[in-house]
Amino acid sequence: MAIAVVVLDHHQDLCVLRHHLAQLSMPLARLQVVGPGEARFDQVEELNPQLRQQRLQRTMAFWLLPFGFGAGVTFTVMTNLDTFAFAGPWGNRLMGGLLGMGAGLLGSFAAARADVDSSKEDRLRQLRNRSEEGCWLLVVESAPGQDMPWKALQRVRPQTVVAL
Repeated sequence: MAIAVVVLDHHQDLCVLRHHLAQLSMPLARLQVVGPGEARFDQVEELNPQLRQQRLQRTMAFWLLPFGFGAGVTFTVMTNLDTFAFAGPWGNRLMGGLLGMGAGLLGSFAAARADVDSSKEDRLRQLRNRSEEGCWLLVVESAPGQDMPWKALQRVRPQTVVAL
């Protein structure tokens, strides 16, 4: 599954390329247009690493919060600590679980932050500059197991084609 971004000067070239790609014998997984009246640059996950990071953080939190709660309760019961003795035995376990949930939430932020790849920043900055100059961007994603149709992408003579 490869992703490429085609930078085009004119909307007419975009329409021609999109029509040509739709008629290929091998289907593409996705074609997304970035430009005036279409999706904004910041709304496309492949072009905005912060969107990917937010999605990963929510996914990690979905799993880590309940497991953190369970781990906090289990740790409190196993160690027989009375850190929150004023809350009674059940309140002590509940507080341990809540602290475990907090640790899970912090872990989801740290894991999502570490997973985002920053090696594409120069290419993304170049694409952002082209988008701000008024160029049209076409995000092309090939289907799993299929090659990117590079010759078809070059057919309308784009400004550049950037592989992500």
